[in-house]
Amino acid sequence: MPRLEPVDDRLRLAMTRVLLATLPGVLASLWFYGWGVVLNLLLSGLTALAVEALALRSRGRSLTAGLNDGSALVSATLLALALPAYCPWWLTVTAAASALLLGKHLWGGVGSNPFNPAMLGYALMLVAFPSHMSQWPVPQGVEILDGLQRVFGVHPAPDAWAGATALDSLRINKSLTIDELFASNPAFGQVGGRATEWINLAFLAGGLFLLQQRVFSWHAPAGMLAGLFLASLLCWNGSGSDSHGSPLFHLFTGATMLGAFFIVTEPVSGARAPLARLLFGVGVGLLVYLIRTWGGYPDGVAFAVLLMNLGVPALERFAEARQRRQAP
Repeated sequence: MPRLEPVDDRLRLAMTRVLLATLPGVLASLWFYGWGVVLNLLLSGLTALAVEALALRSRGRSLTAGLNDGSALVSATLLALALPAYCPWWLTVTAAASALLLGKHLWGGVGSNPFNPAMLGYALMLVAFPSHMSQWPVPQGVEILDGLQRVFGVHPAPDAWAGATALDSLRINKSLTIDELFASNPAFGQVGGRATEWINLAFLAGGLFLLQQRVFSWHAPAGMLAGLFLASLLCWNGSGSDSHGSPLFHLFTGATMLGAFFIVTEPVSGARAPLARLLFGVGVGLLVYLIRTWGGYPDGVAFAVLLMNLGVPALERFAEARQRRQAP
């Protein structure tokens, strides 16, 4: 019989607030990408809950406490929002199962994972199925029937169903200036990606709500945004054809705000001391810019977070040593 364990009310309240804070980003994503976002959320959420229940039962843990704390649903939601809308159903299911099994229960369950589960599931899919993970639909260009057929493999994607993202277009650009890209390429909006600049604003609003509710401190989000801003500012050479994009472009393109307020703030795999959290965020921001600019993937949030997860023990030791030196 699974042993009875109390539900952590503080954890459940924090997870509920995180889910609530994703709503602006969910609605913005739904507006631009359609019902594929909802399909991702449903497939990822149901898979995560099923895997969580099976893992808890196999370990003799309480299903009530494990399922009600909300951590599995939060990981599934963040993963679903990071995946391309209308990606194949089996990819979403595999990503969610990998996130829960390899990113959480392999290490002992909630509170023990050294890596961010959602980003681990995402990164595994990106390495294993790069072509599927790069097929983002054209904003507001997908009919629901075509999307369902795409998700469940009834027929291949229609012509002009997918297009290069702004980060993809900038990375492969060799001849056009930044101004020409923004004027001629439909993937670009006002300062960032056509859809992602608004989605990033929506996640920023949700993140500020979480800060106001004191679900987490400002250190990791501020560190990531500052690291990305400074790196892009120092390497920005205007609007030439060899430009890597302005600081505003990088802040409001890709998964920047989702990463800053919902990923690097994950309390278990991230740092705990304030200074360590700040340095953790800065490291993620710098790595995101390096991967976007010179790496093999257009958006490096997942890999940046996982790499900095490896450095958390060193950051904690540095913060502790600095605190001891400053103590009277």
